[in-house]
Amino acid sequence: MSRLDSFIRRLTAQRDILNHISHDLELPSEGAVMEIGLGNGRTFDHLRECFADRRIVAFDRDCRAHASSIPEAENLVLGEINETGRAFETGDAAFVHADIGTGYPDKDAVTLTWLPQMVAGMLAAGGIAASGLPLEHPALQALKVPESVPENRYFLYRKRD
Repeated sequence: MSRLDSFIRRLTAQRDILNHISHDLELPSEGAVMEIGLGNGRTFDHLRECFADRRIVAFDRDCRAHASSIPEAENLVLGEINETGRAFETGDAAFVHADIGTGYPDKDAVTLTWLPQMVAGMLAAGGIAASGLPLEHPALQALKVPESVPENRYFLYRKRD
């Protein structure tokens, strides 16, 4: 598969997961959405449409998003995510989306030493997490992804009560 086809497949899976969460899954009635990895802001922009009634906090090393897809200053957290995200491990987020995989197994292995704990720490009981990397953590229960999402392309979890 070409890198272009793989990219399209990843973005299609991401869109399908986000739409599934916003339309089909129950989230806690309170709580923000956490976007771990702002990137160019396309996903953040989609989250604004899907979760218009919620605060969306975006994290990234630095801001390189399109001008139309940059959160307000109070909702943009810049710096090393494994450090800046710790302040948000308050257990009250309704949804955490993490798309910070690199496609390099050695780099992703390092990310997976801290990302599952951070996501679990951010989420409220019953909250949902979606990730491009598998999040192995005892507080996270794996959920089925929509049929349109290829196996191991995206991962979906609910935080246990």
